[in-house]
Amino acid sequence: MTTEVIVAILAGVGWVFSLSGVLGIVRMPDVYSRVQYSTKTITMGALPALVALVVGEGPVTQYGGRALVIAALLGVVNPAASHALLRAAYKSGVPQWEGAVRDDARARARKSASR
Repeated sequence: MTTEVIVAILAGVGWVFSLSGVLGIVRMPDVYSRVQYSTKTITMGALPALVALVVGEGPVTQYGGRALVIAALLGVVNPAASHALLRAAYKSGVPQWEGAVRDDARARARKSASR
């Protein structure tokens, strides 16, 4: 009984993060914000669902073990991939939203160039 409640809560948390991430992807004005929301959706939406699978099935079962491996890979690969994607977008000149407050990377590049 308590295992089912924990699984339902974890699945619900994953669903809420996934829904908020999807709404963020649709509503954000530029690629930088959209990638941030898509990263959150994948990381914080999938990880609770995978943990719910581990809790429901057990960590030593075939499904639980695979879910743990996938969760570990998501925790490492997803932030690194989103960083690489955003860095490539920035270096290729994809413009920021006009309402962006500041561009810290450009300021750092100017400081380095003036040295």
